[in-house]
Amino acid sequence: MVFSSLIFVLAFLPACLLFYYLMPTLSAKNVVLLLFSIIFYAWGGPLFVLIMLFDTVVCFFGARLIDKHRGTGKSKAALITTVALTLLVLGIFKYTDFFLSGVKLITGWPDKLPGIILPIGISFYTFQLITYVVDVYRGEVKVQKNFAWLLLYTAMFHQCIAGPIVRYKQISRELTWRKLTVERIYKGIVRFSIGLAKKAILANACASVADNLLASEKLAGASSAAIVTGILCYTLYIYLDFSAYSDMAIGMGLAMGFHLPENFNYPYISESITEFWRRWHMTLSSFFRDYVYIPLGGNRVGALRHILNLLIVWSLTGLWHGAHLNFVLWGVYYFVILVFEKYVLKNSKSTALKVIGHIYTPILFVIGWAIFRFTDLTELVTAFKGVFTLNGNRLYDKATYLLVKSNVFILLISFIACTPLYSRIVRKLTDAARNSGRAETLVIFWNTVFAIACLALSVMALIGNTYNPFLYFQF
Repeated sequence: MVFSSLIFVLAFLPACLLFYYLMPTLSAKNVVLLLFSIIFYAWGGPLFVLIMLFDTVVCFFGARLIDKHRGTGKSKAALITTVALTLLVLGIFKYTDFFLSGVKLITGWPDKLPGIILPIGISFYTFQLITYVVDVYRGEVKVQKNFAWLLLYTAMFHQCIAGPIVRYKQISRELTWRKLTVERIYKGIVRFSIGLAKKAILANACASVADNLLASEKLAGASSAAIVTGILCYTLYIYLDFSAYSDMAIGMGLAMGFHLPENFNYPYISESITEFWRRWHMTLSSFFRDYVYIPLGGNRVGALRHILNLLIVWSLTGLWHGAHLNFVLWGVYYFVILVFEKYVLKNSKSTALKVIGHIYTPILFVIGWAIFRFTDLTELVTAFKGVFTLNGNRLYDKATYLLVKSNVFILLISFIACTPLYSRIVRKLTDAARNSGRAETLVIFWNTVFAIACLALSVMALIGNTYNPFLYFQF
C-alpha cells in the first residue's frame, strides 16, 4: 500500500484518523496508530513484518544493555553488536545479490543468484533504529523501556517506507506526550492534500513522459532531443515524487500530533552542489554527517584524510540508494564535485561565481539524475552517447515535440512546483493577514479551497490513471 493509492486515501487513512481521534487517552491513540502501522506495512508483505520486529527487538535489548553497562567496555560492545546486527540484516536483504553478481562475474559462481526480495523501507527504518541506539549510547536520549512504543517509532506508517528519516530524539517526547489541536490537524490535512496532488497529478505525469522517452527498447534510436527531454522530465519527477511523500508524511504526522523533520528545501534553486545537498533529502544528509562523517573526523583533519572521509560518506550514500553499480558511480560523481567545490572553488562568495553556480549546478545535478536513472550501465552509456548523436541518431524528432506539446501545461506547473514561488506567495499573504482579521479569513479560505481541489483532482487522477510509480519504494 502506498499513500497515492485509492485504498489508502479513501479507506485506510480515514479509518485510522477516525479511530485515532475517538480514543480518549494518548496510550489508546498509540495502540491504534501501532495497529494501523502494522497493517499498513504488512500489506506489502506479511513476512516483512517479522524482519522489522527482529530489528526492533535487537535494538530494544541492545539499548537496554548499553544503558545498563553505561561507562564500561560492555556498553560499547553492546553498541557495536547491535548496530552490526541491524546492518547485517540490511546487508543480507539488500546487497547479497549485488555481492554475488560480482563474484559470479569473476569466478562464474553461482550459476543462479538467490533473487532475495528487498523488504519495503528497510533502509529507512534501519537508519532510524541506529540513531536510537547511538543516541542512547551518547546519552542524548533516555532508553525506551516500553517495547510497543519503540516499535511504534520504527513502524509508524507516516514515514517507515519512504522517510523522512526521523531520529528517535526528535519524537521521543511526542511518543508519550503530544497535544492535538484543530490548527495542527487542519495544517496537517492541507499539507497531505498538497503532497498527494504533487504525486498523483504532477509526478506521475512527469514519470510517464520520462519513461516514454527513455524506454530501454527505444533508447539506442532515440533522438538527442528525446533523451535530453526525458532526463529533464525525470529530474522533475524524482523531486516531485519524493518530496510529495515527505509532504504527505509530515502532514499526517502533524494531524496526529507529531512534528516530523523537513526533508526538502527547494534543492533545484541551489547555486552550488554543496548547497544542493543541504537542501535535498536533508534527513539522510544529516544522518551521514552526524553518524558517519563527524565520527570519522569530518573536516577537522588533514586534507587527505578529509577527502577520504568524503569518499567513504559518498560511496555509502550511493550504496544506500541501491545495490547497483550506477548508484556507486552516482555517489563517487558527487564526491568528485564536492571535493572540487571545497578545495578549488573554496566556497567563494563572489557575485560572478554565484551567477556561474546557478548555471553549472542544474547541469551537474541533471547529469547526476541521468546516472541515477539507468541501473544498466550499458543503457547509461547509450543515453550519454545519444545526447551527442553518437549512436547514429537524429538531433530532433517530431514525436518528441508532439509529446511535449501535449503535456506542456502539466510540465510547466511541475517546473513551478519545484520552486518556492507558491510558498512565497502564501507566506506573503499570511504575513499580510496578521494585520487584518478579514485577510486572515481569506487566507484560510484559500488554503481550504486549494486543499480540497488538490484532494479531489488527485482522486480523479488516481481513478483515471493506473500509472502510479513510486521510486523510493525500493529502499
